[in-house]
Amino acid sequence: MPLLEVRNLTKYFPIKKGVLSRTVGQVRAVDGVSFTLEKGKTLGLVGESGCGKTTVGRSLLRLEEPTSGEVIVNGKDLLAMDKEELRKMRASLQIIFQDPFSSLDPRMSVGEIIAEPIRNHLQSSRAEIKDRVAYLMERVGLHADQMGRYPHEFSGGQRQRIGIARALALNPLLIVCDEPVSALDVSIQAQVMNLLAQLQEQMDLSYLFIAHDLSVVEHISDRVAVMYLGRIVEVASDQDLYEKPLHPYTQALLSAVPVPDPDIRKKRIILEGDVPSPLNPPSGCAFHTRCPSKKDLCSRERPELTDVGNDHFVACHL
Repeated sequence: MPLLEVRNLTKYFPIKKGVLSRTVGQVRAVDGVSFTLEKGKTLGLVGESGCGKTTVGRSLLRLEEPTSGEVIVNGKDLLAMDKEELRKMRASLQIIFQDPFSSLDPRMSVGEIIAEPIRNHLQSSRAEIKDRVAYLMERVGLHADQMGRYPHEFSGGQRQRIGIARALALNPLLIVCDEPVSALDVSIQAQVMNLLAQLQEQMDLSYLFIAHDLSVVEHISDRVAVMYLGRIVEVASDQDLYEKPLHPYTQALLSAVPVPDPDIRKKRIILEGDVPSPLNPPSGCAFHTRCPSKKDLCSRERPELTDVGNDHFVACHL
């Protein structure tokens, strides 16, 4: 049984207008997303900005209440839990936010930030909490004697390490990594990625790794899911997806990944037009308005995510 199973997850944001705040439309940020994540593995979730990646991560943790769907963690439906059940489950589900500065309270010291989840969920003495905070700081590459300092005294990479330490405080089963390295310098990105990989191996962690940088996702993921306009269009192992992409959108994304060799010339696939609005998505396949290989069927019928062999799923009529 997988650690995490997401079934037909949707999140619609209502648009309200007028004095009576009547709902006049809905933004379909997440529109029927399904995937699984095995224990100790990493699923990369990629796509253009605005495709709904972050909303998926926040919705499955119920930081945003989903419109519908199921989120099964260790056989328990997260969306069917009441407040007390959810509070107990939250110890097993953590998130690392994209911005390492705004996600940390500037009025709290680093020690207080890391200790906060321990105080909220565990009955520990002050000495035990201090020892746990010191251990976590050393674990992520910081010094325990820095716990009295404040977030503004650290660099961006160090602040993200603080966020990682906070996420590890309760020994979680699943961590949602919401673009955790996109705001960092390239050299620091590599350090943080290596840290996440080491922690996963040592602590048997599972990651949902959200990113738009395909080269970063390739480095850490076991499987990769590609999103477009609120829907998953392709899911496969990292090797299969990067070597044999089947969906035209995945092929276009991979063609834009730079190769660190000046002698290699890649053929870019340039997509025409703009990304449609999630307020009024196209009928049929959401990608057909930009697809270079579209057929008449694509505009009429929405393709289902289908296994084409070797546990490789694609939603495409072609």
